[in-house]
Amino acid sequence: MSQTAPQWYVVHTYSGYENKVKANLEKIIENRGMQEQILDVSVPIQNVVEVKNGVRKTVPRKVFPGYVLVFMHMNDETWYVVRNTRGVTSFVGPGSKPVPLTEEEIRFMGLIEDMEEVIDLEVGDLVKIATGPFEDSIGLVAEINPSRKVVTVSLSIFGRETPVELDYMQIEKME
Repeated sequence: MSQTAPQWYVVHTYSGYENKVKANLEKIIENRGMQEQILDVSVPIQNVVEVKNGVRKTVPRKVFPGYVLVFMHMNDETWYVVRNTRGVTSFVGPGSKPVPLTEEEIRFMGLIEDMEEVIDLEVGDLVKIATGPFEDSIGLVAEINPSRKVVTVSLSIFGRETPVELDYMQIEKME
């Protein structure tokens, strides 16, 4: 039997069961000696830096909650093993025919860790400047630029509204 190249498939799981499905599948692969057919099981995690009140905290988040990625040779046996793993609801694809991810989708998913910053601010929020020349000034958030990790705050300086660009760490959200 000729074997096609392994491909990435997406498996839908019960919500919150992604890591259990990964562990169960890895155990089955080991017990049945299927390492040559099912090569990798992945629950993509992204470390997200959350900024709350000027404090940075890195927290891991599932990139695709409810899904597990499986790198495997698709055949009747591997399909059966994955499909019948506890916690798996189905393969992603029409009917019972799993569709492998395209190269573009694999590149987009990266399957590598990224660092992304999430800040709990919105345009129009009232903030206090914690450090720098405008320390203790209060202003309104006019613009948020996540790619540069800066916030433009509108401050009243000498009676005029003046936009001031500040780093995330220089401001505190006022409740």
